[in-house]
Amino acid sequence: MIRATPTPVGIGVIGCGYISDIYLTNLRQNPLLDLRACADLIPERATNRTAQYEIPRACSNEELLADSAIEIVVNLTTPDAHAEVALDALAAGKSVYNEKPLAISLEDGQRLLDLAAANGVRIGGAPDTFLGAGLQTCRELLDSGAIGAPVAGVASMLCHGHERWHPQPDFYYQAGGGPMFDMGPYYLTALVSLLGPVRRVTGSARISFPERVIGSQPRSGEHIPVDVPTHIAAVLDFANGAVVSLATSFDTWASEQRVELYGSTGTLAVPDPNTFGGPIAIRSSALTGWEDVPVTRPFATNSRGLGVADMAQAIRENRPHRASGDLTMHVLEIMHAIHHASNEGRHVDLTTTVARPAPMPA
Repeated sequence: MIRATPTPVGIGVIGCGYISDIYLTNLRQNPLLDLRACADLIPERATNRTAQYEIPRACSNEELLADSAIEIVVNLTTPDAHAEVALDALAAGKSVYNEKPLAISLEDGQRLLDLAAANGVRIGGAPDTFLGAGLQTCRELLDSGAIGAPVAGVASMLCHGHERWHPQPDFYYQAGGGPMFDMGPYYLTALVSLLGPVRRVTGSARISFPERVIGSQPRSGEHIPVDVPTHIAAVLDFANGAVVSLATSFDTWASEQRVELYGSTGTLAVPDPNTFGGPIAIRSSALTGWEDVPVTRPFATNSRGLGVADMAQAIRENRPHRASGDLTMHVLEIMHAIHHASNEGRHVDLTTTVARPAPMPA
């Protein structure tokens, strides 16, 4: 029996800044995705992207949302606009894939999930690195019992912030920014995809430097205020019993990013969750040293937009998409709970949960 080729899914992109380049590069290569329009608050950005990637038109947000051929809106705006843009798109009957985080506030995140459900459309978002070759290989190892039952883990993302290279770094130090909301989604999404949901958290957070000096053009030398914690240390208690420590920081000058999972019979070194490939290593009770593990799954290069493609395919196949609203909402609540725990000096129980997303096909 010959399977019919699915009808391409119309895609509209709102937000044509820095991150849109890799998204558009990848999305246009997928025959299931029909890139139809780009929009941006700065019209020239949208015009430039449509010319660069041979997309039919640049338009306003309103015109894009009125296009009946667009089924999914890829929302690549800055975090402070994620909720507003996504709510408008959902109200227009479009499914939405948000860049991370899902929203800044928990209330807006829940509004997005509720509106998507009410309108019979989908909500989800980045990061989709957990769908890549490296983390999917780790998922396969864990599921096969390669390190036994998960017991604990450590994860760290420690750097000195983005003002040295980013042309407009302000939002990294405003509400919705900071190392936890900027980079935490990669680490938390990876951990939840591997270990399952988190049940409670605690943590400590601080602002180490009250202002930053931009080192990049065109604003080199300009001082910007810091409104959010820039060093956060958290402890995550997972529903399966594993206890993982997570540190994210914009206050350190040098560190090796790492994720390690400790099981009853071995240790798994997990690749950087901000990438799609390896390396992966394992050391079991039967080994005298570390053993490199080959990456066996597809999508080892920068495949941002993979979550959009999975959402589109899920729409056509009438199945759940993996980078789901429930997953992004759970991660959003974890990040808020860590900050609340620091402010209140206690453990915070999570109110959301999520099933581990289905593994990607081999």
